[in-house]
Amino acid sequence: MELEAIYKRVIGLDVHQAQVTACALIEQSDGTTRAEQRQFGAFKRDRRALAQWAAALSPDEVVMESTGIYWKSPYAALEAVGIHAKVVNARHVKNVPGRKTDVADAQWLAMLARAGLLRASFVPPARFRELRLVARQRQNLVGQLAAEKNRLHKVLTDSGVRLGVVVSNLHGQSARAMVRAIIAGQPPHEVLKYASRRLRASREDIFDALQGDLSASHLFVLNELLAHIEEIEARIARFDARLLEGLATEREALALLQTIPGVDQIGAAMLLVEIGTDMDVFGSADRLASWAGVCPGNNESAGKRKSGHMRRGNRYVRRLLCEFAHAASRTQCVFKSKFQALVIRRGYKRSIIAIGHKILRTIFFMLKRGEHYRDSATDYEALSVQRNAPRWIKALTKFGFIEPTRV
Repeated sequence: MELEAIYKRVIGLDVHQAQVTACALIEQSDGTTRAEQRQFGAFKRDRRALAQWAAALSPDEVVMESTGIYWKSPYAALEAVGIHAKVVNARHVKNVPGRKTDVADAQWLAMLARAGLLRASFVPPARFRELRLVARQRQNLVGQLAAEKNRLHKVLTDSGVRLGVVVSNLHGQSARAMVRAIIAGQPPHEVLKYASRRLRASREDIFDALQGDLSASHLFVLNELLAHIEEIEARIARFDARLLEGLATEREALALLQTIPGVDQIGAAMLLVEIGTDMDVFGSADRLASWAGVCPGNNESAGKRKSGHMRRGNRYVRRLLCEFAHAASRTQCVFKSKFQALVIRRGYKRSIIAIGHKILRTIFFMLKRGEHYRDSATDYEALSVQRNAPRWIKALTKFGFIEPTRV
């Protein structure tokens, strides 16, 4: 039994680092099918030749595997000539082992595409793909920053300075000033002057925590670590500015996402460049969650439910959703109550993933409908009035808008 042809002109591309193998299946006027196979290199001139060859055939479908990052430059070359190729999951088009060659893989892709059996993966517009580079590098820098901060804490502890015991954040404004003073070689009673009065620890405890045995090597390493930390922080600030500048036209979507508990401006921007603003490409919230890899997998055979491990999905989106879930679980909202109900029986990590899943589904409907977040458990307007009413009344009375109450 042969596969029924839905498309008459298709091209399958087997993409590798150094070459691209192409197979075109063209249905002739007499009903026969002509196969044309070509091989192209991976350089710019080769990608341009590939795009020109594909455009000359006027294909109905062009498909390629999502092989690492190698598919991106051929995809952009095809996009430049008006061809929007389908990037498909390699697991969905796996050929029979023992019969695999580059030519056979390209032909197999073309056959499946001709029968309409392939579903394209989500590929954002070119503008968002470029901003993805900025957002993902920013995430890498944040990881480097956290690692360097931990190293600085470790070196301080190694020298006997227990500053981390008396401050909640070793890199807050007050603690950073004290670390700089320590590196400058100031004695503990001078370093103590930089301690904020808002610190909960007593002055005696802070003074005792500053006592240590810092050698010349300790001071050298601390100085280099602090310089590197400040350099990374400045670099992250530049990445933030570049990311927000690139999303200047998406202010409405950014504002919508920031109404969700736990989502700040940078988090909203980094999520937008990953999932885009057009939710019609996913079709449903279930498909979006499956693509991101934050929902259980389906694995059933002979009526038996097997392991439901999550798929890998988009690790950048999953990381952002976990950050949002951590923050939302500490605010007054429906996500907090859901987290508290789950964590008892499912554990902390699974509960965080479940809250991230719920947040992503909420984001889908918000972007699709263009509506801001409305919490089903908390009236934020009433909460704001409750917190600020005394201050508002005092100000209105001061400027004569209402009469002062008399007892």
